[in-house]
Amino acid sequence: MMRIIPAIDIIDGKCVRLSKGDYQTKKIYNENPLEVAKQFQDAGIQYLHVVDLDGAKSNHIVNHAMLEKICRHTNLKVDFGGGLKSNDDLRIAFESGANQITAGSIAIKNPPLFFEWLQEYGSNKIILGADCNQRKIVTNGWLEHSEIDVIDFITEKKAMGIQQVICTDVSKDGMLIGSSIDLYKEILKEVDISLIASGGVTSIKELKQLSEIGCEGAIIGKAIYEGNISLKELEKLC
Repeated sequence: MMRIIPAIDIIDGKCVRLSKGDYQTKKIYNENPLEVAKQFQDAGIQYLHVVDLDGAKSNHIVNHAMLEKICRHTNLKVDFGGGLKSNDDLRIAFESGANQITAGSIAIKNPPLFFEWLQEYGSNKIILGADCNQRKIVTNGWLEHSEIDVIDFITEKKAMGIQQVICTDVSKDGMLIGSSIDLYKEILKEVDISLIASGGVTSIKELKQLSEIGCEGAIIGKAIYEGNISLKELEKLC
């Protein structure tokens, strides 16, 4: 069964969502992300994707205190991303309770350090963040664009030892217009990888489609916060 992974994005210690990664579109859904995490846990959900948007913009971890609160007061298995650029950032994330971390920008900007993390912590702890716009990889909170094709990027990092990938289509993220199913099909056809879909997931029907094409997990954000997908519906899938 595909893993259901709600997302909590954090700015200034608050639970927010953006549209297409644009910080100017910030909408606050809850002043206390821990409350949201507890609601997910109460619905039988086991996994959580936490993104430090302040960290992504600042190039170092920022909201680790909130990460620690969520990990200390819930049993959720948290994967954490945003601003992980140094060994200290990674250490803080794991010491704050993260079960896994997601690294994207560092895999492009400092491949030797990324490979060092893989060697030290193992592929079960390091998830590759393959965030893309029009198939091209974007970094640093989606503020910087590259000319690297997403499938080439995933293929290259698979050769380094990566086993799990979160692929977010930025053009769909937070827009409630459906996810990039065709892109995910192509990735799964080209690369033998454990793929987690992210960006634009809108309905239960779509979650079933993602499961059918072979996605290992799906991250859901705004669809939950806007009521398109209820926690009761997700509870049946967990």
